[in-house]
Amino acid sequence: MGSAGKHRPKNRLRTILIASGVAVAFVAAGAIVLLGGDGSAGSARAAQTAPRSTTPLADPPRTVPERADRGRPRAPEPPSDARPEVPSQAETVAKPKTEKAVKPKRKQAPKPRVLRTGSCEASFYWEGQMTASGERFDPDELTAAHKTLPMGSKVRVTNKNNGRSVTVRINDRGPYAGGRCLDLSKAAMTKVGGTGSGVIPVRYQVLART
Repeated sequence: MGSAGKHRPKNRLRTILIASGVAVAFVAAGAIVLLGGDGSAGSARAAQTAPRSTTPLADPPRTVPERADRGRPRAPEPPSDARPEVPSQAETVAKPKTEKAVKPKRKQAPKPRVLRTGSCEASFYWEGQMTASGERFDPDELTAAHKTLPMGSKVRVTNKNNGRSVTVRINDRGPYAGGRCLDLSKAAMTKVGGTGSGVIPVRYQVLART
């Protein structure tokens, strides 16, 4: 009995110490929680009340303006989906069409009517003399002499050797050599290419007067 009574104060003291330690531990834990919460709140409050930076951000690099951009306003660019204007059908019809100049066709002279034809030999002469018509003979004109055709008659003479032709005017009489029916001027004989031989076979056509 006596020994049991001696151990009771020690047990009580141990219980008090344990209870005190537990209480101190709880108080410390609560303080830590409070300090942590205040720290977070303070940090957030400090972040909100901190002065904001007024330094402007750096601009992106700009391209160097072209020569055409300096000192002159640029015309607005048309939208990419713009289509060229097409005139309406009414506008197209309203515009008069330019007519091409039509060159007038030259009227071809009618071919003279042939009165008679024949074949014979033709010679030529060139001496200056008076003709049977009363005019002076000119070897450079396209004339000829015939025995019976009226003065002023037009005759187409064709050289049978080469097919070359010339139209002459009758203004003289002759020739009187056998087998010849025409005596051409030197110019007329040159046209048909017969001056080399002097006498050539010809086909003649007497033309109607126009």
